[in-house]
Amino acid sequence: MDIQVEREVSDDDLIGLYDSVGWVAYTRAPDTLAKAVANSSIVVTARDEQGQLIGLARGLSDDVAIFYLQDILVRPERQRTGVGRQLLSVCLERYSHVRQKVLLTDDDEAPQRFYESLGYVNTVSFSGASLNTYVRFDA
Repeated sequence: MDIQVEREVSDDDLIGLYDSVGWVAYTRAPDTLAKAVANSSIVVTARDEQGQLIGLARGLSDDVAIFYLQDILVRPERQRTGVGRQLLSVCLERYSHVRQKVLLTDDDEAPQRFYESLGYVNTVSFSGASLNTYVRFDA
C-alpha cells in the first residue's frame, strides 16, 4: 500500500471511492467533488499495489489555528485494516503545530471509537440532530 499527499486525483478514482462507501451526495456532482478535493489544503491518498484508490483523507487549514478534517474514507473491503489511521496520521503530523483539529461525523458508534482512539473528544451532543462535534487540542 502506498500512502502519499497527492494534489491531483482523477475524477474516476474519486467517484469510485466515494461511491464504494455510499457517499452519493458527493458523486451526484462529480465536478463539485473534484473542485472540493482540488481546493483542499491537504489530500492524502492510499493506493493498493495496482494503483487503485482505496482510501482518502482531506482537510482544510489556515496552517495556524485550525485544521478541519473534511473527509476520511476507505473502501469497505479495506476498512479496519489501519488504512484510515495511516491517512489521518499523515494529516495530523502535517498540522501538528495547529492547536485545534476539528471534524464533524455521523452519530455512529464505529467512527466515534475511531476518532476517540486518535485523541478526539466528543464535545457536544446536539438535541434533535444525529451529528457530533469533535475537537482535538494539542499543547
